[in-house]
Amino acid sequence: MVINGERLKANLLELAKIGYNEQDRGMYRIGFTDADMQGRRWLQDKAKQAGLQTYMDGAGNVFFGRGDRDKPVILMGSHIDTVPAGGVFDGALGVMAALEVIETINEQQPDIETPIWGVATAEEEGRFGGMLGAQAISGCLNPDWLLSAHDADNVYLKDAMASQGLDVMQALDAAWRPEQLKGFVELHIEQGPVLFQRELQIGVVEGISGVFKWIVHLKGKADHAGTAPMDMRSDAFMGLADFAHEIERIIDENGTDKTRITVGKVELKPGHPHTVPGEAIFTIVGRDMDEGIMKELANACRKTLSAIARRHRLMFEYEQVSWLSPKPCSEPLTDLIEKQVKQRGYSYTRMPSGAGHDTQFLSEITHAGLIFIPSINGVSHAPDEWSHWRDVEAGTNVLLDTVIAMSKESF
Repeated sequence: MVINGERLKANLLELAKIGYNEQDRGMYRIGFTDADMQGRRWLQDKAKQAGLQTYMDGAGNVFFGRGDRDKPVILMGSHIDTVPAGGVFDGALGVMAALEVIETINEQQPDIETPIWGVATAEEEGRFGGMLGAQAISGCLNPDWLLSAHDADNVYLKDAMASQGLDVMQALDAAWRPEQLKGFVELHIEQGPVLFQRELQIGVVEGISGVFKWIVHLKGKADHAGTAPMDMRSDAFMGLADFAHEIERIIDENGTDKTRITVGKVELKPGHPHTVPGEAIFTIVGRDMDEGIMKELANACRKTLSAIARRHRLMFEYEQVSWLSPKPCSEPLTDLIEKQVKQRGYSYTRMPSGAGHDTQFLSEITHAGLIFIPSINGVSHAPDEWSHWRDVEAGTNVLLDTVIAMSKESF
């Protein structure tokens, strides 16, 4: 069997119209915004048009599929929310591929008895510091986090969900029990350069990097940019700049070749050209495949920021918004995916994922596997994110083969 590549392409490009910004050509389906919810309603309409069952749970996850869920389900999917100015494929590929796989099975091999479902998880991109949808499915939520989670602009998750007619506490009712699932498979773009540079079609992912996210405040004293002597300032920006220069040293001393530390969002207050910044607010996101190394990195960042704050007469505060542990993918399912790739004759490699994915939470309750296709030039989270359609089709065919093989396997 092969999937319908033209149908898959049409669905991806149709979804890309929702939240599209003509000025920067980016996607703006940020979690629990109007565009995000419009995309979820569009997906449910698509599923209904294909004759599939569909529903949205209390966390905002959209499910669609075939077969009654009275026996273990094979679940596929990813997310359709985006970062600001995101690309066409990140997350959306896995959801649209799941829809295509189910439609293909209905058309070409409808006698499969195992229930097969897809999911578009809610708020995967971490606006509120986690992966809400996947955490809800895997039962990894608690009331305290749900009520206290907020984004970098201090918008609370509970308020963002309420604005879309959702009750944050109902996300606690979205958990699946392990016995309800036979396995979970996610197709995703690599979001890095390895497959593209090595001219490989498929990445068989063995594990997912852990991630921690901080919101840091360096507080000094706002002052007149013309009258405050350079050696008498408490310049919050200089503290941020010094930390940025220390990142490479922190990685050299405490990290590995898989370590990533990023300052991704910065706000200076009061934010006037003629005023010395009295406060710098910024995010730090650290990643590694080893949780012990993640802890060393976090400790090194904390010590470095404390020393910098003393040097510049600043007050240092930080909030740990999230801590996601590294997760290995299921070995039996990873081996099964590799077998399907070999049978198709696609070029591939086994590899880790430096980015977080829904798979890492689903692995808490079931066999979970992750398939990559190349990102052109390794670009992602940007308007020029793109993948060749031949690779999109190859990855979706591997997903199709894997699901059919899973329906015949007992892990």
